[in-house]
Amino acid sequence: MIDLCRAPPAASFDLGSLPLLVIGDATNGGVASDLADVVATDGADLDAIADTFSRSPQAAIALCVLLRGSRSRTTGEGLAAESAVYSTLQSGGEFAAWLASRSRSRPPHATPSPGDTVRVARSGRTLAITLNRPDVHNAMNSAMRHELVDALAIAATPEISEVQLRGEGRSFCSGGDLSEFGSFVDPATAHLVRLARHPARAIAAVATRTTVHIQGACIGAGIELAAFASHVIADRSTRIALPEVKLGLIPGAGGTVSLPRRIGRHRTAWLALTGNSIDAETARDWSLVDELEP
Repeated sequence: MIDLCRAPPAASFDLGSLPLLVIGDATNGGVASDLADVVATDGADLDAIADTFSRSPQAAIALCVLLRGSRSRTTGEGLAAESAVYSTLQSGGEFAAWLASRSRSRPPHATPSPGDTVRVARSGRTLAITLNRPDVHNAMNSAMRHELVDALAIAATPEISEVQLRGEGRSFCSGGDLSEFGSFVDPATAHLVRLARHPARAIAAVATRTTVHIQGACIGAGIELAAFASHVIADRSTRIALPEVKLGLIPGAGGTVSLPRRIGRHRTAWLALTGNSIDAETARDWSLVDELEP
């Protein structure tokens, strides 16, 4: 750990793509330099970051290097860079170790028939899109991703002026469906599929007309996609987290693009590297969400 509370201004040194995790130690009330990749405000933060790094050093460093350049990239460039890093880590030892550690004894979740994972309803110029796997907290599987892209293609037509995106049941979206993790044909193919049909790109294209309503678990892909919208309304039951680094991966649903634009790269890295969750009130204070439900 490097104490950057008394480091020189960021302009005097550029970390660039150096493979380092630089922690700003503000545990004693100091203000960490912008050079830091993540800022720890107390001992618990330091312990959590150290634990994550000990589990997945490659993923942690890859995330920080990617976030350093997040301000300078367009949405398309950011999503392409994120996907390339994510695909590389999918073939790495840290993700393989996580897959090996998972219990295979539980039966897979029942999955709705194709066409049922996303509901679409139109009323005049308003399009309502609802994620529809409430039995698994709307965990996003491949069928849901493809159906969401199709729904957002309708939203992009001139006939639609307002989009309302929700999740059925207790949670908006609990992230990627873990039962599908590791089932990709190969990382290169997965990368090309994401470039061609990425829900993040689709929602970013209609961001100015989109309101997302979140509640309950808003994990990984759940918050990464929601953060692209121009307006996010959170129920007070909302809990937000980015758990991917502990799996040997990075946020792969657009989070390295959408979250830094709302909360900056330091808070994005803090969520990912501590593994902590935040509540709706904190998310509003950070401007990760724009409004709380009454």
